[in-house]
Amino acid sequence: MTSDWKAQIASKVTICHGKVCIKNTRVMLSVILDCVAEGMSEEAILKEYPSLKKGDVSTALQYAASLARGETIPLRIES
Repeated sequence: MTSDWKAQIASKVTICHGKVCIKNTRVMLSVILDCVAEGMSEEAILKEYPSLKKGDVSTALQYAASLARGETIPLRIES
């Protein structure tokens, strides 16, 4: 697994109160993970959130897997 997914996430104070989102969207990773937990397919998630693109669901899953392993994911919080 590569770390390229880390470049696809962002945290900006003025967007979603600084929660981690897919870069250049207002879709929080927690929302994507909730959708996956509910059994939604990637196609259904992309349809529900048109600002997402193919691969963004995988990015959210890789983020969650890193957190589950206890890894620290440094983010530069933009203001």
